[in-house]
Amino acid sequence: MRYREQFDREVRTEDVWIPTRDGTRLHARIWRPVDATADPVPALLEYLPYRKSDWTAPRDAQRHPWYAGHGYASVRVDLRGSGDSEGVMLDEYTATELADGVDVVEWLAAQPWCTGKVGMFGISWGGFNSLQIAALRPEPLKAIVTVCSTDDRYDNDVHYTGGAVLGIDMLAWAGTMLAFTARPPDPATVGENRWLPMWRERLEALEPYLHTWLAHQRRDDYWRHGSVCEDYGAIDAAVLAVGGWADPYRDTVLRLVEHLDAPVRGLIGPWSHQYPDRGLPPGPAIGFLQETLRWWDHWLKGVDTGVMADPALRSWINDPVPPATHYATMPGRWVADDAWPSPAVTWDERPLGGEGTEPVIVRSPLHTGIDAGRFFPFGNATDLPPDQREEDGRSVCFDSAPLTERVEILGRPRVRLRLDSATPRAHVIARVCDVAPDGSSTLVTRGVLNLLSRHGRDRAVEWTPGTYEDVEFELSGIGYAFPPGHRIRVAVSDQYWPWVWPHGERDEHGALTVRPADSAVLLPVRDPGADAGRPPITFEEPEQAPPLPVTTEPPAGNRPERLVRHDVATGEWTLEVDPNYGGSRTYPDGLRYEESALETYRIRGGDPHSAVASSQWTVRLRRGDWDAMVVTRTELRSTATEFIMDSSLEARANGDTVAKRTWHHTTPRTSA
Repeated sequence: MRYREQFDREVRTEDVWIPTRDGTRLHARIWRPVDATADPVPALLEYLPYRKSDWTAPRDAQRHPWYAGHGYASVRVDLRGSGDSEGVMLDEYTATELADGVDVVEWLAAQPWCTGKVGMFGISWGGFNSLQIAALRPEPLKAIVTVCSTDDRYDNDVHYTGGAVLGIDMLAWAGTMLAFTARPPDPATVGENRWLPMWRERLEALEPYLHTWLAHQRRDDYWRHGSVCEDYGAIDAAVLAVGGWADPYRDTVLRLVEHLDAPVRGLIGPWSHQYPDRGLPPGPAIGFLQETLRWWDHWLKGVDTGVMADPALRSWINDPVPPATHYATMPGRWVADDAWPSPAVTWDERPLGGEGTEPVIVRSPLHTGIDAGRFFPFGNATDLPPDQREEDGRSVCFDSAPLTERVEILGRPRVRLRLDSATPRAHVIARVCDVAPDGSSTLVTRGVLNLLSRHGRDRAVEWTPGTYEDVEFELSGIGYAFPPGHRIRVAVSDQYWPWVWPHGERDEHGALTVRPADSAVLLPVRDPGADAGRPPITFEEPEQAPPLPVTTEPPAGNRPERLVRHDVATGEWTLEVDPNYGGSRTYPDGLRYEESALETYRIRGGDPHSAVASSQWTVRLRRGDWDAMVVTRTELRSTATEFIMDSSLEARANGDTVAKRTWHHTTPRTSA
């Protein structure tokens, strides 16, 4: 990493209030050249609920001053009801959030130091709302950079996958957001007399988002809102879409490059859910800020930087690796495709069994999936899936013969199964693994289908037991090279806890019956010679502004990040996860921010109704004689017919209780 301290433009920082159309004010921090009033610059906006004054402050310091030094006003805004902004926050990506974002874009464009042209960027939430606000077409918004984001809020986010409830992140993210939305504004910003009334307003408006998310178990208008895949043509701003193979949102990059009419370029590396310049595993990191500067200079300053001469899609092909939960650097190479779908990619259909192969029964233990790894890898030591041999043993596996040559795939594999279900409601999960000669099994990609949604995510059609149907579903996109001598394994299961919440039905004698001879995996095989004659794809060394001098401390007690326990007597499996978002840190202004979180997932063999997921959070902020604390707990369980949600919150200021709330909520199981 190279830290740059000297820039062509001297930078100043200022905090301002930005008004919205209903009078609510959003708090913003602006880094811009000191001479921007005399020599106006374009504005760049990052718009998040994650608190610019503490939670994202280290990350913000890496990029916003850097952009400002290169001739931009780089702006970080707290969403309504978050950080130091006024108002309340009621859900993700609401119409109010997006309308506020349009107001901010237009306010920035009207400032005397701005040329009138605006770009938006962000990772995850900020990448989401960059796309969503671009679809609203505010005139000043000319270009965006969206990183690790989704175009489909239903089928490619933290709530549902393949029509199935994402047990691991539906609950965990709801618990996280309950704690995050309950955090107070900072009295140093909003005033000693205003922070407590503002905090009380937030706490009184709180309702766990989990209630809303589980009330919409099919793809309905709630999920269509904010899903730009509903109308790609609504976006006319130029889009640079960025993802990582270790991130759950990488398929969005492929879809945006394929479907957008607006100018678009895609970039997918080996990365986790992080900006690609931060150097967090798996690497290699790239000079991402320089790459985005080429984008901004072209679209916001009219400088010919050559970005539109770049290939439509630049992708990293992972070389084969032994299974591990952490790779500092992933071996591989960059490849280029001038269009997506690419003419260099052809479909290789591989039957799962030969003619006359007998049907097989798929009835996996309920804890199948315990070795799935983290849904959102952040670069931590336990994020990625370990050796899949135990998971393969809980599944039905179909192996190829040893490969005689290298096989490279790029895109979204598909699995087609001819099957029958013994119950009207069931899931099917497919994993593609790379099996080495020593038997070790590396997860390459996977996919899920709730059989109720096989005819569309907007409806639930129960299976008629005793009837065979062909079902086909996509797995997550990947770039991967299988070497000679290895086998390609397709592992099929009907359970994947805690990623997939189990259906309430469980037949004693069978679950799924699959006919291998009538089933296949379809691999998107890329011609390894397609890049012959092309110049190599290269990036500059990562460069950032100097880091914020923050003192960090590891979590107390040295708790494992990921712990699996099996009670042999009761048959219960327990997975405990510390998401390890950063622990405790002390900032230059004296603010001490402390957080502790624990996710727990439990299930007993043979009893799908024993599934329980819980999330616990403690957040504490203090400076001088100011001391605020939030403690939350969220739990999800189910019966055959309903989901049961219990949540609690306690907020304290200087030891006194400010709010204490509990929620008990149930909702029918319709399609999940």
